[in-house]
Amino acid sequence: MIEAPFNASQGNYPARIDMLDGIRGFALFGILLMNLEAFNGPIIGAMSGIDSGLQGIDYLADALIYVLVQSKFWMLFSLLFGVGFAVMLERIRIVGGCFEAVYRRRLFFLMLIGLCHLWLIWEGDILFSYALAGFVLLGWQRSGGDFGLPAIIAWFCTPLLVLAGIGMLNGAGSEADGHFNRLLSEQIQIMGSGSYAEAVQWRIGKFGQDLASNIFLLPMTVALFALGVRIYRQGLAMPLPQADSASLRHAAMHWGAGLLLMLLSVWIAPEIDPTGSDSLFAIINILNLLAGALMSVGMFFGLRWCWATPAGRRILRPLAPAGRMALSNYLTHSILCTLIFYGYGFGFYQQLPRVWHIPFALALIAAQAVFSAWWLDRFSMGPVEYLWRWATYGRRPKFVS
Repeated sequence: MIEAPFNASQGNYPARIDMLDGIRGFALFGILLMNLEAFNGPIIGAMSGIDSGLQGIDYLADALIYVLVQSKFWMLFSLLFGVGFAVMLERIRIVGGCFEAVYRRRLFFLMLIGLCHLWLIWEGDILFSYALAGFVLLGWQRSGGDFGLPAIIAWFCTPLLVLAGIGMLNGAGSEADGHFNRLLSEQIQIMGSGSYAEAVQWRIGKFGQDLASNIFLLPMTVALFALGVRIYRQGLAMPLPQADSASLRHAAMHWGAGLLLMLLSVWIAPEIDPTGSDSLFAIINILNLLAGALMSVGMFFGLRWCWATPAGRRILRPLAPAGRMALSNYLTHSILCTLIFYGYGFGFYQQLPRVWHIPFALALIAAQAVFSAWWLDRFSMGPVEYLWRWATYGRRPKFVS
């Protein structure tokens, strides 16, 4: 999130960068489209590639979402988080505040929100992981790190090297032990027909089991945050003065390279056991993560180029209010979708055809864009953003516009 520091004595909020809000609104759509598979079915099933059990247009939709969306948009959101870190650091230094103390409070509150979201609402939370990575980024900043590209690449690639080592040790073609199918059945039973209390109990237990994977993903998240800081410090997070061809080629080069890696991954193995640890599992995940990083960078610069065109700005500007309230809207996705799909809600679990995930996501984001614009005409920020800012700066900010 891009947050300008609150000047308690004057009560003013410096102007936001509208382009970043528009990009964030677009990223919010991608995150919802990615997460819908895990709302409508077991979350572990959403990690297994292209579902060979689907046919026709549903299979095509699943393939397109896997290739173009999955893992790309949380990485794009991570870049934006890093840009927000840099903006906040710069603005607090201008007013003479203590950035480290302010940002530490901000991260603690984000961690609290993430835990509540993860345990009480939906098990696919990313906010807790973001808070952990934010503390590492803060330490990097405190140590005087310049967020150079070699260091960023090293942070991102270290888990990939570990994954490659594990794959080499385990060899190729390891026998499946049915663990994936057992986890799949367990999640279908709990989320499809279990009570809310059973779901919360399962989420809390799963959180402990998933801490290792959070630690594995942590360096990559830190790297993406740092890349966002670097992008801002190089002036690349500001709107382009004009939509020049060099900027478009730069965006297309990154996105196209990532797409090639993603297609190579699909060619090798379109479907994979997400609980595996053999060499095939390592190869596919390494390709996917590298592809996601390149495509997310390409999307960021491509959307920046689009903002400089009249047509692109007409598309992105209506998404800016939703992006400005991204945290509130992200949590709303989880509340609405778990109530719609899970057994303790309306019980439409595994009932929404895969191809319908696309119009569902478009309709919900469009509704949120309209509602967010209406809300921000009356209030200065989203409701969760209001609480977050209050906790961050220790003073109650202005809320009613």
